Amino acid sequence: MKTRLQTMGWALALLATSAVHAQKISVQAITQVSPNLPQYTKVDQPLLRDGMASATGGRVEVTLASWPERNVSGPEVLRLVRSGQVDIAAGPLTTVSGDVPVLDGVDLAGMNTDIRQARKVADAMVPVANRELERLGIKLVATYPFSGQMLFCRKPITTLSDIKGLKVRTNGPSSADLIKALGGQPVSIAFGEVYTALERGTVDCGITGAGSGNGVKWPEVSSHLYTLSLSWSTSGYFVNLAWWNKLDPAIRAQFEKTFAAIQEAQWKLGVEATEDGIACNVGRAADCKLHALVKRPMVEVKPQGNMVATLQKELAEDVLPGWFKRCGDRCAAVYKEVIEPISGIKLR
Repeated sequence: MKTRLQTMGWALALLATSAVHAQKISVQAITQVSPNLPQYTKVDQPLLRDGMASATGGRVEVTLASWPERNVSGPEVLRLVRSGQVDIAAGPLTTVSGDVPVLDGVDLAGMNTDIRQARKVADAMVPVANRELERLGIKLVATYPFSGQMLFCRKPITTLSDIKGLKVRTNGPSSADLIKALGGQPVSIAFGEVYTALERGTVDCGITGAGSGNGVKWPEVSSHLYTLSLSWSTSGYFVNLAWWNKLDPAIRAQFEKTFAAIQEAQWKLGVEATEDGIACNVGRAADCKLHALVKRPMVEVKPQGNMVATLQKELAEDVLPGWFKRCGDRCAAVYKEVIEPISGIKLR
C-alpha cells in the first residue's frame, strides 16, 4: 500500500513538474525606432520573435513592438527595463546614456568612422557597461549598429566646414559636442519630429543612419547627403536582470544563443544598410535593395581630403573632454585602458 501511494505521489509530482515546464513564457520586448527598418523586419521579427517561439516549441511567446507602437521616444528605454514594464528593450547607447554616461563612450562622434573598429570597441566595452548596468538591475546582452550616421542637409554642403552656422539635429551628447566644435548649432529633437523640423527649416541638417533616414523619409525634406560616417549609433539589447536570472536555465541558454545570432546578423546588416541606404537616397536603383528608392535623388557629397583626421582632432580636443565632464574621471580611465588601444587616438 505504501509503495503504491509513493508511486502515485511520484507520478503526481512528475505531472506537476511537467506542467510547470510546459507553461508558456510571455515576454514583452520593445525594439527599434521604426517598424519598417530592416533591423526590425529582417532581424528582430524573424530571430527574436519568431525564432524564440520556434526554438522552444511555442513555449516562449515574445510580444514585439517598435518604439512608435508603444509611444517610446528613446531616453526612457533603460527605465522601462529597470522597472520591469518590459523584459527586453533595445536602443542606441548614446540615446540612453543620460542614465548611464559610460555607455556614450562606446561610439563617440568622430571616433569610429569604420564599422570594424566600432565592433571592436563595442565588444571591449560590454563588460565595462555591465558593471554599471547591473547595479541598476539591467544587463546588456548584445550590441549592434545602425547604418553609418551621416548628415542629411536641406542646404548645400561640400565639407564639414560648411556646418559652421547651421542648425543641426544631433543624436546624442557627443554628436552635439562635435557639431559645436565644427561651428554648428546642435539642436535636440526627438527622432520622430525631425522630418517636420527639416521640412519647416527649424533645422538645416540632421544626423542619422543612411538607411534609417531613408526609412523615415528624410530625403523628401533634405537635398544633400554627406557620406562620411560620424558614428554608427551603436545600440544594445537590454534585459531586466531579475527576470533574466529567474528564467529556466534552458530557456535562458536559448535566449543567449538567439541574441548571439541577432548580434552577428545586425553587425552584418550595418555594413549592408549603409551602402544600400546611400544608394537608395542618391538614386542608384541597381544598388538599392533594402530600402526605398527615393523619387527625388539627393546630392551625394563624398568627403574630400583627410576629413577623418579632422574628426579625430575634434574628438581629442572637444568630444572626449565633453564625455569626461559628463561621466567623470572614471571614464577617462576607461578610455585610456579599454578604448584608446583600439582607436589609437590619444588624449590631449
